[in-house]
Amino acid sequence: MLNDPSSRTRARLMREALVDAKVGLSQSRAARDAASAQLERERTELATVRRRGQLAAGINDAETVTLAAEFERKHSERITVLERKFTALEEEVTLVERETAEMTAQLKRLTGGVDSAAPSERGAAEEPLDSDRANISELDSLRRTADRSARDADAEARLADLKRRMGK
Repeated sequence: MLNDPSSRTRARLMREALVDAKVGLSQSRAARDAASAQLERERTELATVRRRGQLAAGINDAETVTLAAEFERKHSERITVLERKFTALEEEVTLVERETAEMTAQLKRLTGGVDSAAPSERGAAEEPLDSDRANISELDSLRRTADRSARDADAEARLADLKRRMGK
């Protein structure tokens, strides 16, 4: 349990670090999801450009075929970059999830009085401290706020993309 001040201080610092990690995880997931959506949009645009190029070739419109080939090249390059970006973000999410799980386990051991060398010495009737409950509630609140911010950012990105496409 947290009997001495240094343990309480360490637990508080660990909770703060865990909150930061969870917010970062939420932001990483939002960035990964935004990159995935952007990648899908580029793939759709590439398919459209290819279809237009084929239609133009069918009616012997050399100028449109040339333009379609140029846009196909540009979209293909963007797709390559976005695929690397998505892969990197996916790896980042996996890493942060693992680190967050490790931090959570460490915090539970510290606040629950679990000694990794002697787990059987833990009292069966130990209840979490009120401050632990408050911190868990605070973590949940921060997670909801971070998730809401991520959704808002995604909506803003989609709106900006739509405006860009419409020429505004």
